[in-house]
Amino acid sequence: MVLATNLGFPYVGAQRELKKSVEAYWSGKISEADLKAAYFTIQQKNWKLQKEEGLDHIPSGEFTLYDRVLDTAHQFGVIPQRYQHIKDPLQQFFAMGRGLQKPATETSEKIDVPAQEMKKWFDTNYHFIVPEFEPNQTFKLQNPVSVEQYKAAKSLGIETRPVLIGPVTFLHLGKAAKGFDKFDTISLLPQLLPKYVELIKQLEAEGAQWVQIDEPALILDLPAHVKAAFEEAYKTIKSQTNIKVLVAAYFGRVEDNVHGLLPHVDGVHLDLVRAPSELDAILPLLKNNQVLSLGVVDGRNIWINNLSKSIELAQKAVQALGKDRVFVAPSCSLAHSPYSTSFEKKIASQNPELFSWLSFSVEKVKEIVVIAKAVRDGVDGVKEALDKNAAAVESRRTSSQTVNPQVRDRVSKVPAQDWKRPNPFPVRREAQVKKLKLPLFPTTTIGSFPQTKEIRVARQKHNKGELSDADYDAFIKNEMKKMVEFQEKVGLDVLVHGEPERNDMVEHFGHLLYGYDFTENGWVVSYGSRCVKPPVIFGDVSRRGPMTIEEIAYAQSLTKKPMKGMLTGPVTMMKWSFVRDDLPLNEVCTQIGLALRDEVVDLESAGIPCIQVDEPAIREGLPIRRADWEAYLEWSVACFRLSTAGVRDETQIHTHMCYSDFNDIFGAITALDADVITIENSKSDERLLQVFQTQGYPQEVGPGVFDIHSPRVPGVEEMKAKIVGVIQYLPKERVWVNPDCGLKTRGWPETEAALTNMVEVAKQLRAEYA
Repeated sequence: MVLATNLGFPYVGAQRELKKSVEAYWSGKISEADLKAAYFTIQQKNWKLQKEEGLDHIPSGEFTLYDRVLDTAHQFGVIPQRYQHIKDPLQQFFAMGRGLQKPATETSEKIDVPAQEMKKWFDTNYHFIVPEFEPNQTFKLQNPVSVEQYKAAKSLGIETRPVLIGPVTFLHLGKAAKGFDKFDTISLLPQLLPKYVELIKQLEAEGAQWVQIDEPALILDLPAHVKAAFEEAYKTIKSQTNIKVLVAAYFGRVEDNVHGLLPHVDGVHLDLVRAPSELDAILPLLKNNQVLSLGVVDGRNIWINNLSKSIELAQKAVQALGKDRVFVAPSCSLAHSPYSTSFEKKIASQNPELFSWLSFSVEKVKEIVVIAKAVRDGVDGVKEALDKNAAAVESRRTSSQTVNPQVRDRVSKVPAQDWKRPNPFPVRREAQVKKLKLPLFPTTTIGSFPQTKEIRVARQKHNKGELSDADYDAFIKNEMKKMVEFQEKVGLDVLVHGEPERNDMVEHFGHLLYGYDFTENGWVVSYGSRCVKPPVIFGDVSRRGPMTIEEIAYAQSLTKKPMKGMLTGPVTMMKWSFVRDDLPLNEVCTQIGLALRDEVVDLESAGIPCIQVDEPAIREGLPIRRADWEAYLEWSVACFRLSTAGVRDETQIHTHMCYSDFNDIFGAITALDADVITIENSKSDERLLQVFQTQGYPQEVGPGVFDIHSPRVPGVEEMKAKIVGVIQYLPKERVWVNPDCGLKTRGWPETEAALTNMVEVAKQLRAEYA
C-alpha cells in the first residue's frame, strides 16, 4: 500500500517552547532535568499529532537541542581538543555550539572557549555547526540521540522511523581542523562506518524496521571519490545490518550521484518539488522491492500543495512500481516550515483569501495523508479535501491581490544606466575620503544593538494598542539617543542608530512594502535557539513610502560623526521571506531592488553619508549545481546594484555578508561594487581572506573580529591578532574593524565589553601602523 510518511517535524515546538526552555537553562533558571522534561513533552506532542493525522512513517531522532550536525559530531566523539576538558556532556555540547566563558571557582577551573564555525545548511537560512576532523580522528559512539528518541516514542506506543545524518554528508560538510588544511575528511569513512553500523544495530535491537539516513550531499557537484564513498558506505551498512535503509536526498537533483549506492539500499527519497524531472530518471534504475519516496509536498515554503498535480505524479510512480513501493512525503524535513496555520487568526480574519493559500507543517502532514489516500484508495474518499484545495489553487491563480500593473510596468522599463554606479571605486573613494575624514582602521558595527526586554515589551504594547504612536515614537527616539551616546562614549568612528524599532531585518521592511503579509506564529529555526518569522511575499512589491528616513536622520542629528543608514538588500529580502512561487525569482528581486533604490536615494537626500545594504543571503541563494550559477549571479548582483546605484560618488555604500563560503563566487562579490564589505571572519580561520589577496579585491573590507552568536567576550590581544592576520592579505588603508554581525541577540554588558576591546585594538593598530 502507498504509505504517508514524513522526514522531520518542527522541533522548536508549536509556540517555540524549546527555545524558551533552552534559554532558561542557559540562564540558570531551570535545571538539566527540567530541560529534558520540556524536550520530551514537545517530542511527545509531535509524535502523537503525526500519528493522529494518519502518517504511516513518523520520524524520530531528528529532534535536537541545538543542531543535528552538532548532535552527530557529539554522539560519535568528534570533539575538538579545546572542549575536551569540559566534563559535563550537555555543557560541552552547548560550548561547541555557542562557546563558553566561565570564571574559575573553588571547585572548577576557568573555561574560555569560542564556538565552532557555523555555516548555512545548503541553500537554506538554517545554520549548522561545522564538525572538525583530524587525520588521526578516532570515533566512539556515545549517547546516540536517535536510539534515545526511538525508545521514548516506543514507550508511548508510537512506532517511528529513526533519522540519522548520513556518514558521507557528515564527513563532506565537515572541515579539516586547523593545521591540517590539505587533509581530505572523506578519507575517514573506513574509521567512521563501524560506528554507524554499531548505531544502526542498536536501533535494530530496539525493534526499528526502517532507518532514514539523510544524505543531502547527494545533490552537490561531487568529485569521483566522494561519489565512490556513497557506494562504500551503503555497501558496508547493507552487508552488516538487517534494517531497511531509506536514503533521503533533498534540496535539489541527485543526477548520477545516487547510482553507486542504489544497489545497496531499500529505498531512496527524492525532492520532486525542486527536481520533478528526477522521477522519470530514477524509475528505470530501481530494482524489485526497492521503495521510492516521493517528495511532492514543499517542506520549505508555506503555500498549499496542488493536490491534483501531486496525485498525478504519485500515480505515475505507482504505475511503474506498484502501490507497495511508493511513499508520499514532503520534499525535505518540515523543520524548515512553521508549525500550524491554526495560530494565524489575524490573516484568517483580515485576508481569508490569502489564508486559504497557506499550508504550514501540520497542514502539510494532512496534504501528505490526502495524497497517499487518493492514490491508494481512489479520489472519492478524499473528494471534499480535493475540491477545497482546487478552489484555493484557482483563487490564487486568478486573484487581483497578486498583480500590480504599475510595478510590472516599472520593472519592464528600467533604464540601462540604473544598473550600475556612474564612476569606478577609485574615483568614489577619493570623494569619500575627503568627505568622511575617517582614521586608519575605522571602527563601526554591523547595525543592530541589543534588543532589551524593555524594547520588546514596548513593541508588544504598541502592537496591541496599549501604547500610543506618539509615546512609542518617543520611546524609540530615546533608545536611539542612548545608543548613539554609547557609541560615542566607546569611541566608534561610523555610527548606527541601533535599530530599536526593528523586530527583524526582513520583517521590519516587509511591513513598509506592498506585496507582503505577516504571520503571528510562523517561526522557523535559524540556528541554535534563534528563531525567525519570515514575512510572506504574496504579491507584487513596491514601497509604501519612506521607510527609514525619519529614524536615521534623527540619529544623525545627535552626532557629528558619520551615521550609516541600514537597509536589507533585495536578495535577502526575498530569500529570507516565504517567497511567492508563481513568479520568477529574478522578477520578484527586481521589484524589491527598485523599492530599495528609492529609499537609498532618499537617505542620501536626507544627508546620510554612509548607507549599508545587507546581503547575507546572496550566497545561500546560489543554486546547488554550478551549471545554474551564472544566471542566478547575473540577476542577483544586478538587483543589488540597482538598489544602490542611484547615489553620488561621495556617498559610501556598505554591504554585509556572514557565515557563508564566498570563495567560489568571489567574482560576483566584487561585481556588487560596494565601497565597503563587512564579513564574518571570527570563526572561519581566515580562509576567505586569502582569496581576497589571491584574486585581488579593490574595495574596502571589514573582517569581523568577534563572534556575536556567542556570549563570550574575546580579549584585546585575541581581536588584534585577527586584524594583524588580515593585513597579510589586504592593504591596511582598506581594512575596517567591526564585529562579524549585528548585536541584536547579545546583552549590553557583553556588548560594551566587546566593543570597548575592539576600539582599543583599532587605537593600538593606528599607533603601530600610522
